[in-house]
Amino acid sequence: MIAKALKPSTLSLLGLILLPFTISAGALPIGVCYGLNGNNLPSKQDAINLYKEKGITKMRIYSPVPEVLNALRGSNIELLVDVSFEDVKPLATDASVAPIWIHNNVQTYWPDVKFRYIAVGNEVTPESEYAPFIGPAIENLHNAIVAAGLQEQIKVSTSTYPPLLGASNPPSQGSFSDVAKPFIKPIIDLLVGHNAPLLVNIYPYFTYLGNQGNGELDYALFRSPGVVVQDGSLGYENLYDAMLDAFYWALEKEGGNTVEIVVSETGWPSEGSSASSVENAGTYYKNLINHVKAGSGTPKRPGKAIETYLFAMFDENEKTGHETEKHFGLFTPNKQPKYAVSFN
Repeated sequence: MIAKALKPSTLSLLGLILLPFTISAGALPIGVCYGLNGNNLPSKQDAINLYKEKGITKMRIYSPVPEVLNALRGSNIELLVDVSFEDVKPLATDASVAPIWIHNNVQTYWPDVKFRYIAVGNEVTPESEYAPFIGPAIENLHNAIVAAGLQEQIKVSTSTYPPLLGASNPPSQGSFSDVAKPFIKPIIDLLVGHNAPLLVNIYPYFTYLGNQGNGELDYALFRSPGVVVQDGSLGYENLYDAMLDAFYWALEKEGGNTVEIVVSETGWPSEGSSASSVENAGTYYKNLINHVKAGSGTPKRPGKAIETYLFAMFDENEKTGHETEKHFGLFTPNKQPKYAVSFN
């Protein structure tokens, strides 16, 4: 589905390009994911200092790295932390492991570090070797959080993504695939019981790449002048809302009517494909933040701001896969902004 990689654009070869707009996020429900897959990244403390300098008040990290957690002390940055994949099976199969994990990775830093969510698994498929252990690990970690008296502050979930849906267009047809249902249904039941959200990675960029013949770039970049998809009484002007609501419809069909969604990743790369450019990426981030800033929610869930984590803080030169994976950063590794983005 991903287009063939292109040579770096002329703009990128010229160096840093600042687009002619400023994004003001204020105290919005917007965070930025902090990945570490690079050999030229700033120190952990310098990275956290940059978050504070730019007024970024939420962060996702992909494992509980002590150096990062120590640097976060006293920062007031709210944290979404992933469980390392090697810990998932032990957490699921031995209930005594979860209290130790919570002690070592949460209580050791609490309340100096403001934990908000724990994600057990990122984009796990039903066929994955980890799939049978995600739900039990969520349950055991939740019980350990309750035992620590932190259940009102910290919620345990998993981070999933659109390939688990068997249908998604129009959004009201959203449903989990027959293969995914036995995996996701028990997790949804846990989230309902724990009053916890489902974390979902939403990338209009990838969906657009799979449907380029439809000419819907404006729909993906929040630039459509009006409704593009009419779904009953609901009108969709951007792909982000449509993808999100497809998940809400799918959740409801599995008894998850009360489950909220937190967008645990979303972004647009600046290089690597026919759709990736500094201009497109900057437009996506600007319009996405403005959309969240409006607090209007989605057509299906109106009136509530969508908690959203942008991917990612830095370009990461050691990421594997398609070339675009290395170019999702809001900042270059030398801490310079790729776009004129302000979180103050």
